[in-house]
Amino acid sequence: MLDDKDRKILEILQEHSEYTTRQIAKKTLLPITTVHNRIRKLRKQKVIKKYTIIPDYDKVGKGFVVYLLITADLKYLKKQKKTQYDLAKTLRSFYFIERVDIVSGGTDMVAIIRVKDVPEFDKVLFTKIQTIDGISKTQSLIVIHQG
Repeated sequence: MLDDKDRKILEILQEHSEYTTRQIAKKTLLPITTVHNRIRKLRKQKVIKKYTIIPDYDKVGKGFVVYLLITADLKYLKKQKKTQYDLAKTLRSFYFIERVDIVSGGTDMVAIIRVKDVPEFDKVLFTKIQTIDGISKTQSLIVIHQG
């Protein structure tokens, strides 16, 4: 589906989503029109889902990161005619949750939480997350260093 030219354009956009079509054309040695048409095609095919930024999380007050392992109460969810997908959707609605993935293994979900500090994490864990019906257990893995 993708050729080397498409892959090169995607690689550039992943590192520099702010680049103009002209800048990408310069880097890829492709004509501007070709780059424009390929980006438009990649967006139409949903290869490019969205453009985004990565902020300096310390500067925006979200420098404390936790991977939260979540065990779902599957019996409760089934009684409520809900699934893990519904639970994940509920979790994703919180401002402090960056991502929720449903996984296999000893846990059901992994959530990435970004907050200012330990007191804020304490507050969101005990007053928000652990009060959600359908969650039976959580385990917090605090990120010491991001690579």
